[in-house]
Amino acid sequence: MLLGTLYEWLLLLHILGAMVWFGGLVALLVLATRMLRRRDQDEVARFVGNLRVVGPVALAPSAALVLAFGLWMVIDNDAWDFGQTWIWVALVLFAGAFVVGAGFLSRAAIGAERAVAAGDEAQAAAMLRRWSWGIGLIVLLLAAATWDMVFKPGL
Repeated sequence: MLLGTLYEWLLLLHILGAMVWFGGLVALLVLATRMLRRRDQDEVARFVGNLRVVGPVALAPSAALVLAFGLWMVIDNDAWDFGQTWIWVALVLFAGAFVVGAGFLSRAAIGAERAVAAGDEAQAAAMLRRWSWGIGLIVLLLAAATWDMVFKPGL
């Protein structure tokens, strides 16, 4: 088919969502690391302010798309089913990334934002350092999920 099958479109959208999510996290991690080393308080304040935009506008929707299109691909393709090990591993890794993002990162970002508003530069930097560790953990979880989906262990 010239325009592709439904499965191919789902795969494309799944991959594009993953690219935005993973790439966005890596970019934020690099920027946060650089910013924390420079210790520029104005830069910290700008960065923290931008987290309220980047997370809800780009990262959360892309994560949701990754999950939605991934599940749809399993439903659409007779070769895949929810009893396969690699699919369960992917879902567990996704859940881990979601929990770290929703629970840990959001609290660290809110803490950093409050510290910036209070003028507590040391606390803002400490919260951003914690936030960076959380981002790094999510990047590792997503890299493991990508490995899982490429090599499909247990298949």
